[in-house]
Amino acid sequence: MPELPEVEVVRRGLQRWVAHRTVAETEVLHPRAVRRHLAGADDFAHRLKGHRIGTPSRRGKYLWLPLEDTDQSILAHLGMSGQLLVQPHTAPDEKHLRIRVRFTDALDTELRFVDQRTFGGLSLHDNTPDGLPDVIAHIARDPLDEFFDDEAFHRALRRKRSTIKRALLDQSLISGVGNIYADEALWRARLHYERPTATLTRPRTLSLLGHVRDVMNAALAVGGTSFDSLYVNVNGESGYFDRSLDAYGREGLPCRRCGTPMRRRPWMNRSSYYCPKCQRPPRVTP
Repeated sequence: MPELPEVEVVRRGLQRWVAHRTVAETEVLHPRAVRRHLAGADDFAHRLKGHRIGTPSRRGKYLWLPLEDTDQSILAHLGMSGQLLVQPHTAPDEKHLRIRVRFTDALDTELRFVDQRTFGGLSLHDNTPDGLPDVIAHIARDPLDEFFDDEAFHRALRRKRSTIKRALLDQSLISGVGNIYADEALWRARLHYERPTATLTRPRTLSLLGHVRDVMNAALAVGGTSFDSLYVNVNGESGYFDRSLDAYGREGLPCRRCGTPMRRRPWMNRSSYYCPKCQRPPRVTP
């Protein structure tokens, strides 16, 4: 699933090409793509017609398109392979095209939702007073949000009986961090993924947050991380941060800091990559 940098890259593309355009018609080509809109495909298409798209917004990994003249938003679930592409009307349909949105202006582009595995989709939701789709109101602010509270995050970590990587992936504590960027930030911070959260001092927490922000900003600068053709910007271009990864996917390769071979361990149906020398495992107390 794409993480914060990949979703932010898509949001910026949508802001350029889709914001402040009025929907002329919506075509749902696969019902699973709107399965989270419980009223169905016809209702989804009908409710969008004639409405003007506001400025695309994001919190963590969640992306939505507010409708300017309503208190509702289109929430995009990218899932494992979802793509929001801005394409010319004349471009051939993608093999896995699921939804098409056309606009009323003279621009010759349309918005397409393409999803190979059909785990993602679009849905329409009421907004909270803060402007979030109500179904994601529980999601915490992300570390690039100007209102993210570092001190509150540290206190929450200290209270939570968990390990640091689990905490980084807990979207109710901090949003937008997934497996790849958690491994990268922990390597930069020299913290083992199983380090108990209760052992983190305030300076260590603040240092870790700094590394989380650094790695995400570095990924944003090159368009995010794309290991295949599934994670792309609205123009279909892939990101290049995978060429700069220090931990994730580098099993057996020398640590860029000390030269020790990197290790991979199974972790919660995923993998954790770390340096056994730079990121010492926590001591096990009897």
